[in-house]
Amino acid sequence: MPEPTPPISTQVSRLAAAEPDAPAVTCDGLTLTRGELDASTNRLARAYAELGVGEGDYVSVVLPNSIEWVQAMLAIWKLGAVPQPLSPRLPDAELSGLLELRPRALVVGRADPTGRIATVPAGYAPDRGLSDAPLPEKVSPVFKAMASGGSTGRPKLIEAGNDSRFPPLVGYPLGAQEGDVNLISVPMSHNTGFTTFAIGLVQGHHLVLMPRFEPHEFLRLVTEHRVTWLTTVPTIMQRLLPVYRADPDAYDLSSIRRFWHVGAPCPPAVKRAWIEILQPDTLWELYGGTELQALTFISGSQWLAHPGSVGVVVTGEMKVLDDDGNECPPGVVGEIYMRPSPGSAPTYRYVGATAKSRDGWDSLGDLGYFDDDGFLYLNDRRVDMFTVGGKNVYPAEIESALSEHPAVLSCLVVGVPDDDLGQVPYALVQADGLDEAGVVAFLSERLERHKVPRTVEFTEAPLRDDAGKARRSALRDEVISRRAQARC
Repeated sequence: MPEPTPPISTQVSRLAAAEPDAPAVTCDGLTLTRGELDASTNRLARAYAELGVGEGDYVSVVLPNSIEWVQAMLAIWKLGAVPQPLSPRLPDAELSGLLELRPRALVVGRADPTGRIATVPAGYAPDRGLSDAPLPEKVSPVFKAMASGGSTGRPKLIEAGNDSRFPPLVGYPLGAQEGDVNLISVPMSHNTGFTTFAIGLVQGHHLVLMPRFEPHEFLRLVTEHRVTWLTTVPTIMQRLLPVYRADPDAYDLSSIRRFWHVGAPCPPAVKRAWIEILQPDTLWELYGGTELQALTFISGSQWLAHPGSVGVVVTGEMKVLDDDGNECPPGVVGEIYMRPSPGSAPTYRYVGATAKSRDGWDSLGDLGYFDDDGFLYLNDRRVDMFTVGGKNVYPAEIESALSEHPAVLSCLVVGVPDDDLGQVPYALVQADGLDEAGVVAFLSERLERHKVPRTVEFTEAPLRDDAGKARRSALRDEVISRRAQARC
């Protein structure tokens, strides 16, 4: 009978005992070995315990990607407590709303806006007099509590259905192997970054962290550390391309065995470019939600045969329904619903707002369709779709076409009111050397007339964060407000 999976904290301690001098985590030029990481988090866990953290308590960590973030997570698990990673960019109002969803014992890295919860600041160092000896083994009842809301609606927590006995085998279907060098370029406060970190932790990866994304630094880290496995988002892939293309001989990407991208639809031009750089079977895509009800995978080779697809269902179940709840035939766009496989253990639970559900099937708000071969295609999010003269328009289609232009670094399209057509496309673009006429001419060759933006606004700031997420509704409101003021 196989030995049961121990909690993640015990797995890390065993890896440290086996190879104490192996590199565990690198960030900003500093590296901790496995032994150093294990000992330092034993001491930190004791410090958190003195502040009142106990088994089953919730602890919010509001820090950027850093060694300190990794230490905080591991210390929380060692106490049998529940980690809740939060973005350090959250405004106080949104942070307060998330903190109210569960009682918590401690906030790490940020003051509680209400002043009711104990906090420790960023850079907190525990008393050196505290022991760094091993602690008694404890199991956190909830492996993680991820925040969600921002781009999808009211804030909520999505709690993992499993406890902290997180098995290394979770990484095997993703091509992860023991001892990989794992570059984390996306925020670990988001599910993609967190899961990538957790897999790396239990498989003994050398974790190479980026506190913030910068394309030259990403490529330098891959080259210097011989990165073998990574997960990122299309926004980062798009920002990397002009830097890599400008001097491909300066960087060596040949060490990469598996390159995953998730989080948002990838523009086909960007996808093709990376398939050419890395080879088709190195580049893989995953689609699914933080809840992990169901997932699709697709390799680069499969994508070339089914361009635009996000893959076939590999775990759980998915179906596409029309507005009346009827299942759509292949090729017909509807709303995507998903659920875990019947009889499987729950993968999540909501605290706060919940997802849209229909008879036990959840919707993330995405629209799409299956083809005859069972490959899934995404059109857009239901809330982002708008109509132009009665015709449905999907911003993702326009953004995908615009991303084919080599000067475009990022873009976002929203629908804005129009007296004649009801709504019309409005494009926000980050690009070098483009003007509105150039954008309109470029898109006019690729899209139907009603999909071509009437107005193009240029910006110097990226339009999506490092997790690939955009505050589309907030940007739309800002655009509409500015247009209204301009008419006054």
